[in-house]
Order: sequence, then C-alpha cells, then structure tokens
Amino acid sequence: MVFDFKNIHIGACIKERYESLGISMIRVCNFLNITDDEVYEMFMQKSLDTEVLLRWSKLLEYDFFRIYTQHIIIFAPQANMGYNTVSPKKGSSLPQFRKNVYTKEVIDFVLELISTGQKTKQQVIEEYKIPKTTLYKWASKYDKS
Repeated sequence: MVFDFKNIHIGACIKERYESLGISMIRVCNFLNITDDEVYEMFMQKSLDTEVLLRWSKLLEYDFFRIYTQHIIIFAPQANMGYNTVSPKKGSSLPQFRKNVYTKEVIDFVLELISTGQKTKQQVIEEYKIPKTTLYKWASKYDKS
C-alpha cells in the first residue's frame, strides 16, 4: 500500500506510529502535558499546530514534517517555473532547500501511479515536473514489474 501524499491526515499518521511503538498513554500525556482525551482528539484531527507536531515528532522519533515536504515535492510547482519567485529586492533570510530530493516513498508513489495505469509516464513528467531521465532511471532501478 502506498501512502496518500495528496490527502494527509496527520492525526491518523500519529496514531499509527503511536500504536506501532506501543508507548504508554501515561508517557504521552506527561510528555505533551495534556489529558488522554486530548490525545485521542488529536488522533482525529486532520492537521495540528506545528509546535504540537514537533513534540509528537520528538516523542515518537519520527519526522512528521517530512510527510508535508513530500507533498510539496510532488504537488507544488518547481521554483524555476516562476510561479513563486522572490524578487532580488525582497530577499529572504530563510534557508533555501533543493526541491528535487526524492525519497523512496515518493519514487514508489510515482511508479505505482504508472504501473496501475492511473497516469502515463508523460503525465507524470508534466504534472510533477520530474525530469524524463530521472523517471526512466527510477523505472529501471525500482520498478517491480
């Protein structure tokens, strides 16, 4: 099964990780300084405050922010397309990250779209702005079919 990066439900992701680790509810409540009812409520929420998500990431030793990063890699336009450019006069002190860093999950997601016939290779190249040579390298290296 491939994770759905388009429709992220972070509460469900946290619950899955929590259950897989078998951490006690008392430890969670003490670490987050909340009640168990509030924890169960968080499991039902589609999104959470970043400070809360950071605390969950530390407690469960999992980078939940990376899920959103993968969403941006897959679904946001590339910076060189000119959609979200920052003029040189309005420079930013925020760190700049490379967009074309693909994780195994993203590669599996894209290859599954192609193998199930949901998208053609050309559609993937156009929609996700993945270079043609990169896609074909993935297909030869990772494709299971």
